[in-house]
Amino acid sequence: MMRHAPERPLDIGWLRIFESVGRLGSLTRAAHELGLTQPAVTYQIKRVEEQLGVTLFHRSQGGSRLTDAGEILFEAVQASVANIDKAARDTRRSIQVPAVRIFTDFGFAAFWLMPRVTEFRLLHPDAEVHIVASQSLDDGLERDADAAMLFGAKEDFPETAQLLIPERVVPVCTPGFLERHGPFDSPASFADVPLLHLEASGKDRWLTWSSWLRAHGVALKPAQGDLGLNTYGFVIQAALAEQGVALGWRGLVDPHLAQGTLVAAGPEVSRPDRGYWLVHSPSVNSTTSTLLDWLIKKTWENTH
Repeated sequence: MMRHAPERPLDIGWLRIFESVGRLGSLTRAAHELGLTQPAVTYQIKRVEEQLGVTLFHRSQGGSRLTDAGEILFEAVQASVANIDKAARDTRRSIQVPAVRIFTDFGFAAFWLMPRVTEFRLLHPDAEVHIVASQSLDDGLERDADAAMLFGAKEDFPETAQLLIPERVVPVCTPGFLERHGPFDSPASFADVPLLHLEASGKDRWLTWSSWLRAHGVALKPAQGDLGLNTYGFVIQAALAEQGVALGWRGLVDPHLAQGTLVAAGPEVSRPDRGYWLVHSPSVNSTTSTLLDWLIKKTWENTH
């Protein structure tokens, strides 16, 4: 592919020289603006005058003033140069790689999407990716995105949505916290330790401590020392700071489990019909399609 300087004006010869002299009223200033010598500018103006058989400028010590004939030509040339410059900018923008906008929530963006986008951009350094994150779907930000990665049940999304990560949740804490407060022999034993809650407005889309315990036949009881946080990143930071036990979504906390900074402290609960779904328009651009295909492939490789 040919490379170009995005801000460099298109070479249109005498038209640009004449427009610059007419606009600035000076051969010297025009030469400086165009990066030419004054004799070169003077030569081009004389050539145009010879071809037309008229004088285009009144030359004096104070500069170069357009003649009546020059004014007629200048009006046409200035409009033409402006139109050509606009067309050149539009042409250059049309061949630039379009940006990709992906909407998701904060936790998924930080723990799953960002590491994979970083890896993708090592392979495609020209790709421009914008990640738009929100903890709520009420602001409608996903409607302006090329693709969205949203948590919910299958019936919440169009038939074309693809499941990226099914919901699998396990209690996690640091090895030191587990050593001091564990072992947790049964789900009921979590009632005696501080729990870290992800707080969300509206209907619960994710498993909560209440629903996780209920899946094991245990009711959540009010406990002193529990901590509520409004983003999943804060929840995991609190767990790493040994403030309590968090619910760990597989796919998001896997790097911490692999590194041993967090450990599984209880049994897993899975809901195969729920998880993170990829939703996108069928008319996405080629860059978006390449990125989404790559993300799906990486997800498949990591789960098989």
